[in-house]
Amino acid sequence: SELPKAREAKTSEEDKREARVSTTDPEARVMKMGDGGFRPAYNVQLATDTQTRVIVGVDVTNSGSDQGQMPPMLEEIRERNGRLPAEHLVDGGYTKKESLEQASSQGVTVYAPVQKPRKEGVDPHQPKPGDSPAVAEWRQRMGTPEAKEIYKERAATAERTNADLRSYRGLGPFLVRTLPKVRCVVLWAALTYNILHLMAAM
Repeated sequence: SELPKAREAKTSEEDKREARVSTTDPEARVMKMGDGGFRPAYNVQLATDTQTRVIVGVDVTNSGSDQGQMPPMLEEIRERNGRLPAEHLVDGGYTKKESLEQASSQGVTVYAPVQKPRKEGVDPHQPKPGDSPAVAEWRQRMGTPEAKEIYKERAATAERTNADLRSYRGLGPFLVRTLPKVRCVVLWAALTYNILHLMAAM
């Protein structure tokens, strides 16, 4: 039942023919790891408040790409906190044009790096032909010193949270299988992190 889903995620016909799923954890997908290898894995998505350092959104997907993951996380934040954030800081892997447009329509200002142009001498912060108003605004915004300063908060927040969960909360290789169980483990880790973080702040 998972094999058609794995094939659908592939772009080329050759990749579709060669698509496989794990026999021990069919919901997992082969993803590139930090060490350069490829293994069955899940993509954990976290949103952290830059002021309190509290995790405000948690999701787990079996997509190997962060493209398209911004809208689901914004909805997760809204469901858990009762409102959307005014600003959303994400890395370059989330800058799908449709995601930027949807966030803008919801009143969320996105701060994400603009991809480096392939040609030299091209200003990446100038709007391109075919850019929607939301995408053009994002390009121009990220060229300002104010936006670059705001974006620095992402690394200080997200990377620190990720390192804490991996080093101290056991959020490494999962000892469970299937999306619901993996999501449960991630939620436990996030709750533990939040409780200890808030206790330390008291």
